[in-house]
Amino acid sequence: MKKDIKTIDDIKLMVDNFYGKIREDDLLADIFNDVIEDRWSQHLEKMYRFWQTVLLEEHTYYGSPFIPHAKLPIDGIHFDKWLTIFNDTVDNLFEGEKATRAKWQGQRMAEMFQSKIEYYRNSSSIPIV
Repeated sequence: MKKDIKTIDDIKLMVDNFYGKIREDDLLADIFNDVIEDRWSQHLEKMYRFWQTVLLEEHTYYGSPFIPHAKLPIDGIHFDKWLTIFNDTVDNLFEGEKATRAKWQGQRMAEMFQSKIEYYRNSSSIPIV
């Protein structure tokens, strides 16, 4: 029986598995690797803090998650693939209230980021930091 996401170790397991799959994905790997380059450990630490804040309500993440994504060359197909990998990762590792919340939050972020990226592509506005 799978357990729910309850600890920072669970967050790390989810994040590490997810980004391990992203780094090997034919559609997404180059985008992530080109931006992150050799800073994967820093990126993973930031993602641990983000999900710890969102799911465990332990406020350790401070930042604006959209800004680094604002100018990425991505569209709906990329978000669909990201969500598929994310949801599969969560489902393969966990079940329960926090796991469901993680998938809901992932969907919400994908929709928001996709909408905002499209807006800024078609506007002279600049994202606020």
